[in-house]
Amino acid sequence: MLHNVAEARSEDDGGSMLERLGVSAEAEAVYWAMLKHPTWDVEEIAEALSLPDSRVREALGFLAERAMIQPAAGRPGMLRAVSPKLGLTALLAHVEAELSERQQYFATVRASIVAVADAYDNGHERDEVVRLDGLDAVRDRLAELARTARHECATFTAGNALPPTAIESGKSLNQLALERGVAIRNIYQESSRNDPATLAYATWMASIGGRSRTVATVPMRLTLVDREIALLPLDVTDSSKGALEIRSGSMVAALCLLFDQTWELATPFGETPQLDEHGLNPQELTVLRLLNAGHTDESVGRKLGVSGRTARRVVADLMKRLGVESRFQAGAEAVRRGWL
Repeated sequence: MLHNVAEARSEDDGGSMLERLGVSAEAEAVYWAMLKHPTWDVEEIAEALSLPDSRVREALGFLAERAMIQPAAGRPGMLRAVSPKLGLTALLAHVEAELSERQQYFATVRASIVAVADAYDNGHERDEVVRLDGLDAVRDRLAELARTARHECATFTAGNALPPTAIESGKSLNQLALERGVAIRNIYQESSRNDPATLAYATWMASIGGRSRTVATVPMRLTLVDREIALLPLDVTDSSKGALEIRSGSMVAALCLLFDQTWELATPFGETPQLDEHGLNPQELTVLRLLNAGHTDESVGRKLGVSGRTARRVVADLMKRLGVESRFQAGAEAVRRGWL
């Protein structure tokens, strides 16, 4: 019998490996305990590992998010640990997906750094990239650009809702730009349609000439002005840290291409997203792609800008339609059927 977490770890040679993959000692111990004793409930696991019930439940939630445990067939309300081959493969896929996400962001930052270095070497660093530290600096610069833009302002807006302060400041700046004949295009996440304030703002923008569309996931926060200037966040996870203002022609052109391609695939506000030939809406199709890439429900929720509960509901519905029992299987089955 397992008596505590330390004993559980000592029985497994892969403890340090799992820890490097983000699995805590407690979660690992719970997983191995469930493998060895499939009929144990929470209380029995807690007693064997000398852990409070609440810590065991936290570990179960962690393991479920990573598809390492699943509902037990024929035992309502009970969970079972999947085989190590399947469970550890799902865990590795989750870690790889997180690393891929970070690498994509680092690639953007690296390109910005290269642009800064090249500009410095040419003696024109101020003309190429400017660092805007803090939210106030970014807002001041956006206000200036709204007054000097000549042709168009285009933005990616991440998240499921706009903060009230962003809506209030955006109204005056956008109205000013539109009155001067500047075209405005905004791309929001699909989940923003569920936020009354954001929906009202998009409706108001449409009434004065702005255009808004939605996609399931927005690649990043981005503002493009006259296809000559781009503003990107210094930190993709915390926009309050500031932004990089980029004037490098090749980088701005690439970001404009990304925006244009996303715009063509986006759904205008006020219209219902179209279903594809398999009956999937854009959000469901994105969820399947994320699952196939190894993302968990929690990660899917962050990508879509929805709650974990909503993400789990969408995932569960897709699993039911595909006739599979795990998130890992859902992505593979969707590929097999030609949905992806």
